[in-house]
Amino acid sequence: MIPISYIISLASVLFAIGAFGVIVRKNMLIMLMCVELMLNAVNLLFVGFSRELNVMDGHVFTFMIMAVAGGEAAVGLAIIISLFRSRRTVNAEEINLLKG
Repeated sequence: MIPISYIISLASVLFAIGAFGVIVRKNMLIMLMCVELMLNAVNLLFVGFSRELNVMDGHVFTFMIMAVAGGEAAVGLAIIISLFRSRRTVNAEEINLLKG
């Protein structure tokens, strides 16, 4: 059995890598992947604590998060493809459609 401290450490590292990627990277596809990495880190914590406490609530939340993440990835990718077709770039700094 893996100790919960290992699971917390791994999830913290994964979440930190994802947060760093969202902050530092300018490519919107990589930013979307980093958000997915952060969601997977949270899923890992939910499953780890669910197993540690012998309850199924964490597994239920994980399935709900995976369903939302799938929809978020599909909508996000559609928006990125639409922006790429109109602007010919996926660089977040060059897309300023919301500025007045």
